[in-house]
Amino acid sequence: MSEHNVQHDSHAPKDHDDALEGHIVSPIIYLIIFGALLVGTALTIGASYVEMGPWNPIVAIAIAVVKATLVVLFFMHVKYSPKLTKLTVGAGVFTFLILIFMTLSDYISRAWGRW
Repeated sequence: MSEHNVQHDSHAPKDHDDALEGHIVSPIIYLIIFGALLVGTALTIGASYVEMGPWNPIVAIAIAVVKATLVVLFFMHVKYSPKLTKLTVGAGVFTFLILIFMTLSDYISRAWGRW
């Protein structure tokens, strides 16, 4: 039987397993994001008491989108993920936007009160 000598070269390309190692995020970052989410929740509550007419739902959705983006990027670690994961998340968001656009175009094109 022959012996197999394995040489570890520091300049060798990384294995696929190395790319799957997790990124370590500082607890400070988590606390900052948590604080930002609490501020976003306070803004949502505050905005619900202010009369802005038709802008109330728009402001609430904008705050919700910012909060959801923070959760996806940091708590779900998409910010530190490979490009394929980012592409998958982007494709999901794109599909969601298409569905929203189709729903709103149907809603706007109806003949409200004309029948």
